[in-house]
Amino acid sequence: MKIVIDEERCVAAGQCVSAAAKVFDQREEDGIAVLLDERPPAELAPDVRQAAAVCPALAIRIEE
Repeated sequence: MKIVIDEERCVAAGQCVSAAAKVFDQREEDGIAVLLDERPPAELAPDVRQAAAVCPALAIRIEE
């Protein structure tokens, strides 16, 4: 699994951090999502999928 964030689409809602804090964080200056782990271990996959599903801007893409 590889994760891609479209920073242009991100609206800094922080839903991804709430769903998968080991994989996502937010920049201090503007709240835009950043990846902590572009290729997280399989056990975090459900959390990552939840983060992508709840992102209000659909800014998270998962490549299998």
